[in-house]
Amino acid sequence: MKPTDDAGIGASPAERLAFEQLLADLSATFANVPADRVVAEIEDGLGRLNAFLGFDRSTFWEFADNGERIALCSAAAGGVEPVPRGPSAVRMQWLFSQVRAGRTVVLRSLPDDLPAEAVEEREYVARVGIRSQLSIPLSVGGQIIGAIGFGAFHDTRPWPEELIARLKVVGEVFAQALARGRAHAELAAAHEEIKRLNARLQAENVYLRQATHGGSRERLASRSPSFKMVIEEIDRVAPTNATVLLLGETGTGKELLAEAIHGASGRSKRALVKVNCAALPATLIESELFGREKGAYTGALARQMGRFEIADGSTIFLDEVGELPLELQPKLLRVLQDGRFERVGSTQTIRVDVRLIAATNRDLAAAVSEGIFREDLYYRLNVFPIELPPLRERREDIAMLAWGFVKEFSEAMGRSVERIADESMAALETYAWPGNVRELRNVIERAMILARDPTLHISLGRAPAWAPASPAPGTLHDAQRAHILRALEQAGWRVRGAGGAAERLGMKPTTLDSRIQKLGLRRPR
Repeated sequence: MKPTDDAGIGASPAERLAFEQLLADLSATFANVPADRVVAEIEDGLGRLNAFLGFDRSTFWEFADNGERIALCSAAAGGVEPVPRGPSAVRMQWLFSQVRAGRTVVLRSLPDDLPAEAVEEREYVARVGIRSQLSIPLSVGGQIIGAIGFGAFHDTRPWPEELIARLKVVGEVFAQALARGRAHAELAAAHEEIKRLNARLQAENVYLRQATHGGSRERLASRSPSFKMVIEEIDRVAPTNATVLLLGETGTGKELLAEAIHGASGRSKRALVKVNCAALPATLIESELFGREKGAYTGALARQMGRFEIADGSTIFLDEVGELPLELQPKLLRVLQDGRFERVGSTQTIRVDVRLIAATNRDLAAAVSEGIFREDLYYRLNVFPIELPPLRERREDIAMLAWGFVKEFSEAMGRSVERIADESMAALETYAWPGNVRELRNVIERAMILARDPTLHISLGRAPAWAPASPAPGTLHDAQRAHILRALEQAGWRVRGAGGAAERLGMKPTTLDSRIQKLGLRRPR
């Protein structure tokens, strides 16, 4: 320990001057210290004070909002262990209640100077062998935010007022620098959050410009019993957060139903995010769904938010989910199970709250059997399946749908159509519609372009070569379907047993089950 005078600073004018220079150096150091260097500089400053004044240990404490006392940093010399960083394992309730109240605690001779109520402090002093201790409260903006403590282990020592005053100034220089660094870090974090939210808002606006979500519920009006059942199922599942799997042929309106489910949910204030898994190259679909970091691969010139990140707090619609590459399916399963994923090229985990609506025209159970679709993902998607009937099974709706499209195109094209020719409507109602509602819309649009008078004439012609294979009325497929349907109705939709549909048709029940599924027959409620 260096020799000291009554002020406890130094025995000679030169040492007093050196001490004042040390204080000035520390103040200058903390004037512009970077936020990420504050704690390290405080620890270095404590070490310099120890060396100059002969302290055995000094510690900077921070008081957390929850009442915890945290050792931010500590410096020690002379074979003494520094205080471990982090929350204190020793309560010392009396000592720190004094400090939190803004009182400096001066203990010149330990344990003699401790009051009777300082039981924990007395035990601590006996255990570690400390002889003298000074604890100074530190305030920022009028609030006690922590304390600085100095201890002597080898001998008792005086703590003169002038020394305490100087050390309090140094401690508050440390505290102010820490507060500035924290404020700077919080401001930087706030700026990053604003940037993230702006990027998300811009990305979401793209979807809002690309798609109109309003009116989807109105477009679900139906006279068909089978489609009314679908609407009932939507009404039941929409208010929940359950995953929905929409099944049905291409063009049956799965996207429209996804919009209706989202619109009737508690997430409707946010945009529905749509992804067509079949329309994206396998090499890009991962970054499209989960985002990427700059430089993640050749051509990744900037960071990109993924669709799941954009859909946080909302709903994501994965159309043609059966086309998702097998190697990407575990990542989708993980985000469905616990809402976590990483961008391509990043190890940082992102958490989201997203509801999933998936759609497919494939037989996913068969795809599982073939090994091209994960069984665990299939069960995770198949929480609430809804099967959409093809248009040929809801012929009651054809006229209503046709007039809905006429109105839509009349407004868009500025043309007036007062009626649809009788023979045209008859043709619409008897056509097989391999492309379902989408094909009907295209047919009406073409007819509206060619229309020359208020009566709309529609020419269906023959189905194009690229149309999905679907038999026209009168084919063996239709005859078989009608025959099985009639047998089911006559048997009250009972497949097995005496008088069941299988017995009526002369088929094995298992074969009939398979045929019913293949033909898409469903028992009406």
